[in-house]
Amino acid sequence: MRKLFTSESVTEGHPDKVCDQVSDAILDAIIAQDPDAHVACETCTKTGFVMIFGEVTTTADVDYEAVVREVVKNIGYDCEEACFDGNTCQVIVKLEEQSPDIAMGVDESLEVKEGAERDELELIGAGDQGMMFGYACTETEELMPLSLELSHKLAKQLTAVRKDGIVDYLEPDGKTQVTVDIEDGEIKRIDTILISTQHKASATLEQIRADLMEHVIKPIVPAELIDEKTRFFVNPTGRFVIGGPMGDSGLTGRKIIVDTYGGRSSHGGGAFSGKDPTKVDRSAAYMARYIAKNIVAAGIADRCEVELAYAIGVAHPVSVYCDTFGTGKIDDEAIVELIKSHFDMRPAAIIKTLDLRKPIYRKLAAYGHFGSNAADMKWEQTDRAAELREAAGL
Repeated sequence: MRKLFTSESVTEGHPDKVCDQVSDAILDAIIAQDPDAHVACETCTKTGFVMIFGEVTTTADVDYEAVVREVVKNIGYDCEEACFDGNTCQVIVKLEEQSPDIAMGVDESLEVKEGAERDELELIGAGDQGMMFGYACTETEELMPLSLELSHKLAKQLTAVRKDGIVDYLEPDGKTQVTVDIEDGEIKRIDTILISTQHKASATLEQIRADLMEHVIKPIVPAELIDEKTRFFVNPTGRFVIGGPMGDSGLTGRKIIVDTYGGRSSHGGGAFSGKDPTKVDRSAAYMARYIAKNIVAAGIADRCEVELAYAIGVAHPVSVYCDTFGTGKIDDEAIVELIKSHFDMRPAAIIKTLDLRKPIYRKLAAYGHFGSNAADMKWEQTDRAAELREAAGL
């Protein structure tokens, strides 16, 4: 049985990704001074302005406007020709303190209020309710879906050739998309590659297509996955000069599928960027990936999806779920028991295990929070695989 499956990525100049990077840069700047800060920073942008808004409770002293301008200019929006200029755009700051009604549940968990020992791992309650998913599979070395990993790598390469001056007529905005051909659960070939990139008005479509094939696609996509039927679309509309916030509005948290698993896994709906690690939308999603990746690395399953769910103000998850899609070497119920016995999923424990009170987040705000772009992050390590394999009796 054959199926086609598609994932997409976007470059750091995409308006939504501009906002994600600004939000995480604000978070990093605050955490660098105040690791225990509570931060929920949203960003929006359109022609000529960037606005940051949300809730921040911190002792840090941050020049928010300077952080915003540095991010925008670093992306490449630093002149009128790029359709946006971080030197001259309006920066609007609308940040308030976190609601005390929320803080009372985060600062002291329900378990502690009901008499549990007041230790550091029990103290913090989940910053919100909701469910978070982690996923891993054997399609790539990174244990990520191939369609998404290639989309991310193409987007990252598109930015690299622009910033390095190899293709000097490119501008920051862009999108990539990869469709894989799956037969009996195994990827056989690449069916379609799509790249849309902002460019200077002087560049011709023929020039863009030739340069992107040579400098972006060929260095990234394995030649053995391309055949005579593979389709290539480069700027299929024919022109992409007006881009960035002038071409489209941007908002934090609108690329949650790009940020995670490219559609191959379920998603709880919560975004990551601009949120400190007491927000389980972020930290529990990282933990779920850590768990799923170690299960696959242990050889317990070829595909694994883990769901964690929380109640606001409560430390322990209300549910733990696992689905190995029929690839598990032991029952999914047994894997859930392994998870519960080998991983502490309380927010404070997650923060400690994954070392999350550090300014590490801006790097993740474009090109994926999992896989190759996050290779040096704790949740991408497979250091628990051996113990899980032994415990599973494999």
